[in-house]
Amino acid sequence: MIFNYITISRTGLKREHNEDHIGVFEIDGGLLIVVCDGLGGNQAGEVASKLAVNTINTVFKETNKLGVLERIHLSITKANEAIVKQSSENENITGMATTSEVLFLKKDFAYWGHVGDSRIYSSKNGKLQLLSKDHSLVQRLVDEGYITLKEAENHPNKNIITRALGDNAEIEVDLSKMKLKKKENNRFLVCTDGVSGVLNDNEIGKLINGNNLSIIADKMSQLIEDRGAPDNYSFVLLAEAN
Repeated sequence: MIFNYITISRTGLKREHNEDHIGVFEIDGGLLIVVCDGLGGNQAGEVASKLAVNTINTVFKETNKLGVLERIHLSITKANEAIVKQSSENENITGMATTSEVLFLKKDFAYWGHVGDSRIYSSKNGKLQLLSKDHSLVQRLVDEGYITLKEAENHPNKNIITRALGDNAEIEVDLSKMKLKKKENNRFLVCTDGVSGVLNDNEIGKLINGNNLSIIADKMSQLIEDRGAPDNYSFVLLAEAN
């Protein structure tokens, strides 16, 4: 299965630096998508997110004798180790961290790994599904029944995440996969919370099913900026080729 794609990564209207980093790589006849949202002062988040993308790409390419999910897990683990090591060696970037979304599309399968509160969405025949689950304080409150999903959308602590690369020497990674069927108008959106924190799922579902990826990307970006673009916002939008 072949996918067309478009990438967007912008600073937004309230931040001085873009600490997101994204990469799309053609590997082993498939497509590897990596989206990271860096955390930390003094531009340390920018260092963490870029280091994560580069490490994940390198390790994934070098481990082609392993299963795909094992490769994703190892790639993210090695990225975590690299961030922890570099952070410990340079006091200017101590405490840096990043979210990490990894999606690999090959033939008729999608494989993914997830850490943090960036997101991976899938759409089949116009029906949107959130594949990842936020590692955040607000998501935990939802899971434990303290607040509703509606209340979570505007919760004052929605930016507090509970898991990120660089936080600890060991990292737990969510992993999964699914089989794809051709001609189901398969689409994927991999994005930072600068997107999902401004646009709700219903809006995302309507937007990503347009006919032209460039027009969709422009509409999404414009709507985010019309609402103030309070954070860096980055996304990769992919659509099954006809």
